[in-house]
Amino acid sequence: MEKMEKSCSLLIHFDKGTPALANEIKEALEANDVAAKVDALKKAIMLLLNGETLPQLFITIVRYVLPSEDHTIQKLLLLYLEIIDKTDSRGRVLPEMILICQNLRNNLQHPNEYIRGVTLRFLCRLNETEIIEPLIPSVLANLEHRHPFIRRNAILAVMSIFKLPQGEQLLVDAPEMIERALASEQDPSAKRNAFLMLFTCAQDRAVNYLLTHVDSVSDWGEMLQMIVLELIRKVCRTNRGEKGKYIKIIISLLNAPSTAVVYECAGTLVSLSSAPTAIRAAANTYCQLLLSQSDNNVKLIVLDRLNELKTSHREIMVELIMDVLRALSSPNLDIRRKTIDIALELITPRNVDEVVLTLKKEVVKTQSTELEKNGEYRQMLVQAIHSCAIKFPEVASTVVHLLMDFLGDNNVASAIDVVIFVREIIETNPKLRVSIITRLLDTFYQIRAARVCSCALWIIGEYCLSLSEVESGIATIKQCLGELPFFTVIEDSDTAAAPKPSQQVTSITVSSRRPAILADGTYATQSAASETAIPPPTLVQGTLSSPGNLRSLILTGDFFLGAVVACTLTKLILRLEEVQSSKAEVNKATTQALLILVSMLQLGQSSYLPHPIDNDSSDRIVLCIRLLCNTGDEVRKVWLQSCRESFVKMLADKQFRETQEIKAKAQISHAQPDDLIDFYHLKSRKGMSQLELEDEVQDDLKRATGEFTKDGDDANRLNRILQLTGFSDPVYAEAYVTVHHYDIVLDVTVINRTKETLQNLCLELATMGDLKLVERPQNYTLAPESSKQIRANIKVSSTETGVIFGNIVYETSNVLERNVVVLNDIHIDIMDYISPATCADVAFRTMWAEFEWENKVAVNTVIQDEKEFLDHIIKSTNMKCLTAPSALDGECGFLAANLYAKSVFGEDALVNVSIEKQSDGKLSGYIRIRSKTQGIALSLGDKITLKQKGSS
Repeated sequence: MEKMEKSCSLLIHFDKGTPALANEIKEALEANDVAAKVDALKKAIMLLLNGETLPQLFITIVRYVLPSEDHTIQKLLLLYLEIIDKTDSRGRVLPEMILICQNLRNNLQHPNEYIRGVTLRFLCRLNETEIIEPLIPSVLANLEHRHPFIRRNAILAVMSIFKLPQGEQLLVDAPEMIERALASEQDPSAKRNAFLMLFTCAQDRAVNYLLTHVDSVSDWGEMLQMIVLELIRKVCRTNRGEKGKYIKIIISLLNAPSTAVVYECAGTLVSLSSAPTAIRAAANTYCQLLLSQSDNNVKLIVLDRLNELKTSHREIMVELIMDVLRALSSPNLDIRRKTIDIALELITPRNVDEVVLTLKKEVVKTQSTELEKNGEYRQMLVQAIHSCAIKFPEVASTVVHLLMDFLGDNNVASAIDVVIFVREIIETNPKLRVSIITRLLDTFYQIRAARVCSCALWIIGEYCLSLSEVESGIATIKQCLGELPFFTVIEDSDTAAAPKPSQQVTSITVSSRRPAILADGTYATQSAASETAIPPPTLVQGTLSSPGNLRSLILTGDFFLGAVVACTLTKLILRLEEVQSSKAEVNKATTQALLILVSMLQLGQSSYLPHPIDNDSSDRIVLCIRLLCNTGDEVRKVWLQSCRESFVKMLADKQFRETQEIKAKAQISHAQPDDLIDFYHLKSRKGMSQLELEDEVQDDLKRATGEFTKDGDDANRLNRILQLTGFSDPVYAEAYVTVHHYDIVLDVTVINRTKETLQNLCLELATMGDLKLVERPQNYTLAPESSKQIRANIKVSSTETGVIFGNIVYETSNVLERNVVVLNDIHIDIMDYISPATCADVAFRTMWAEFEWENKVAVNTVIQDEKEFLDHIIKSTNMKCLTAPSALDGECGFLAANLYAKSVFGEDALVNVSIEKQSDGKLSGYIRIRSKTQGIALSLGDKITLKQKGSS
């Protein structure tokens, strides 16, 4: 096995050496050339770091390198001394190490400050007491040196020596000396190191010094203030009753000039106190940092902290919603998205008007400025305003007309969001119906996207109720369709009439002609309308040439839109029969509508379009023609009432689901019947500040509501313990696996089951997949029948399923060879990285079309009920079903549902379940998985394949 790496400040890859190279290094070290010695020392250090021993160089270095006065050589020498083995296999210091003690002592007394400083820093990384002990007087003498560089490193050296196993015997009065040095020290770095030493080794002295100098803490340097905050957190974590003494210090540091100190202060304040005054001060600090810092990463981190405050202290964050919204001035889209998400959950009836006004101003800004992602930002704003209007319908009137200007937006996704918003508002706000319909009819010609046109036509068909509205709706559709027919049949004996100057041309005929025999026996040619002219052209008259109107969309072959036009005209004609008293006017409108529908059918059946009309659209248009020719009362009720009732039901179902999600997110906490409750009003209030009194109240409330109760599930913890070796192995090992976002922590318990001492015991691990070991565990000595806790950290870079494997290697005193115990593999489950999430149906379809990786899994299960199988897949994959429960009701033998989840790395996982019940009762179909990355698609597919057969 390769030698384990030692702790070292220099890690550089270098190829393995050869005996010839070692001789070259030795010769260079013996030469008088300083540059050659530097180069030779570097090569020696890199060879040692890569496993070479080079024992023959030590004496050469002692003789020829130690006496050198060159600073570079002295620095490299200390690195060399740091990485060489200083002890034998039994842990005793090698005799030759005595040779370097005198050199180190000389360096500690050297007149050059740099030599002294780097030598003191080197002593911080020495663990051999026999080497350090003779140097202690020289180290202590440097505590009073005139140069701060030496004093600050001398303090660190004293702290490192005191922390050694025998350090307290070597430096009995070290804390007292450092405390005296701290009292007289003026250098900020040295003062920080001295306070750190007291904090680490004599906490009571550090606390006493802090409380003695409370009034001057705000004048201390940034580094020392950071250590003070760390001390306060540590003290209050062990004794929460002490926090009253330190809250004043933290609040005074909120005005420190250093932004790092201010940020840490706010975090410390939130962790120690739940008093409204403290939380408000922390939230204000975060808001100031959000506006003052230009680094986008800092802004995102601060927004995360504000989001955490929003979860636990929503009432206080509501007061600061406008301060949070000022972060929208940042051009970064991620910052804007997080800001809007936080603000939407802080909206109340009191602040909704201000929030919506701010969002409206941002929408207007997207029109006046040309930025790269303006369309995407506008879409976010539209969705946010939509959410506000649904929660508080009274604000809809202030925004709906502004947003309708974006129905013709080039960003189709933004336009779709606007039209969906309009559709929902016109139903939930009946008072706005007339103004919305009027505005929609006026701006309908601007719409360019077919999907937006379809939704707008549905609104026109459902909500045009009065005579004038119905007539305007019919006229608008006719105007956007242009003059009929969509294509013409031109006889050879005739010539095409030239268009009049007042008329515009929207369609032309294709130049290639096919002969056709008419009913009277004459020959004719047939030509189809097209947007591009191929000479010689045959022109067909039209009315509009806008690229976004209905005519141009239908001429491209979009017959689904044509079917929507047919249904809208049918609804308008049926409603016209109810509101129009003149039978002649109704008949005229019906005739014109029938002419439009028949023209669309003729265009779809023409052989000159690249794709003929599809059967569904054709059947829909034919159905509309039949209804206009013969209408019954039942059919009229279905078309004029049932469609709208279904839409109302869909909105109610959507609102119910959103309410259920909010309830599920709400924190459920229970207090035990025998929990201790402190009666705040019966307590003595002597010497307590207002902040402490508030804190006591909040703690009592939390205790009463059970917020302090830890909800850790012991059963789940036991499920994460994995046995790595057998019970009969000389070394028993088991691991507790903790998955935390980007990290996996293995807490491995190793038990020596033999009667012998195990030496150089090492846990060797390796990984497969996108897992990476952060560090290798060190060698340990394990006494007979004793145990050891070993922790290994592993970084995760994707959601791909990974495997951790390895072995335990150890030596015994009786056997020279190393023994190996092979460990069981640890499989990291994809379920640890994905969590249920929600997204809009439009966003789901967009991602489904964009994502390139698909994994198709055939259904193979013993479950015979469709809904039971769907629930089993949802539970097994830890995903959320986006399909409404009402859409899954009923027994029809078919089921289709969309599932969605998001990984901790921000990856989207889309799943479509399509199953059918066969005649024999078994289920068949496919589960399709799509994602942007290959790893999540494959891993999720493997998980579904493994789990779908089970019933639990």
